[in-house]
Parts: sequence; structure tokens; C-alpha cells
Amino acid sequence: MNAVLAMERIFREASFAEGAEEALWVVTRTLPSLFVDVAPAGVSATTPVDTACAAFMLTPDKAFHIIAAPVNFGPEQHHEKVAAGLGHPAYVAMTRLPLLLRDTRHHHSFVKILQTFRAGSAMFAPMLWGEDYLGVIICACAVPGTFSESDLVAHRAFAASATALWIAKGGPEWMRTLDYDVLPERRAGS
Repeated sequence: MNAVLAMERIFREASFAEGAEEALWVVTRTLPSLFVDVAPAGVSATTPVDTACAAFMLTPDKAFHIIAAPVNFGPEQHHEKVAAGLGHPAYVAMTRLPLLLRDTRHHHSFVKILQTFRAGSAMFAPMLWGEDYLGVIICACAVPGTFSESDLVAHRAFAASATALWIAKGGPEWMRTLDYDVLPERRAGS
């Protein structure tokens, strides 16, 4: 319910953003706290819980996802090029379907891309505009079992709204202005 209540506030704030990535940041910095507003089961309420969120935007040549609007990623990962065929972002790009990994330990195909902590639970929602796949919004938590099916439904709604913001704020044009030759590149997980 908090996600629904926050939606108008978040997208109104994002409408004032100066650019596409800044608008996405309004969304990515808000999502983790909407889904992890109380300590997950088995975690003390006083124990900090690591969360992260980012948009992985497909490059114009479709060879990479660029990590945009990252929250709790290492600074070296801002605008990192991640091979488009790597990990679960690649699965979402290929299928155009949302994905919930309640416990990443149960998914042997899980690839660690986030460098600040190992995600125990993660959600992925595609950013689609018409027939075009633009990217995926990922929300992660270190604690397994954190995210639920109902969280994924809200996450998908935020991704759809964030896609409209991305288009309205000139995201595809901004992607064409990046100098991809100077950006760090990741072709494998760690």
C-alpha cells in the first residue's frame, strides 16, 4: 500500500528533474525503502539491511546495459557497461518479463553484478515503450526472502511509470550522447 501512496509524490518530484537519469534517480532512491520498510523476517529491527536499486539501460547498439541512477552501488559502477547477455538482466531483456528471485541461493544461474554486497533477494521489471525494450529496473536486498510477489507487482508499476519519465525527459537521446569508449566494462560476474 505504501508504494501506491508514494507513486504520485515520486512522479511529481521526478517531473521537475533536469534530465532523464535524474528523473530515474527519484525512483531508484525511493524503491528500496518502499519494499523494505521493516526488517525482513529473522533480522533485528536495529540491524541495517543492505539494499540497492538501479536502472540497467540498453545501449543504442544493444551490446550493453548501462548502470544508470544507481543507489548503493559502488561509485565505479556508475555508468558501467554490463554485457547485455550477462545474468538476469539479460533474461529480462530476452523475455521482456518481470522476474522475482526471492532467494538468489536457489538460482544457480545468479550472477553477482552489484559489487557492494551479494543480493539475497532481487526483483527485475522491464522498461518497455511500445514494442521496444529500453532497460530493466532492479531492486536488491542482501537478506534472502525479502521481496514478495505483491512487491513485484508494485515494482512493475514503478518501472512502467519510470519508462514514461525516461521518454519524457529525453532518455534515448541522452544515451546517444554518452562516450561509451571511456566507460568501465563488465563482461562477467564476480
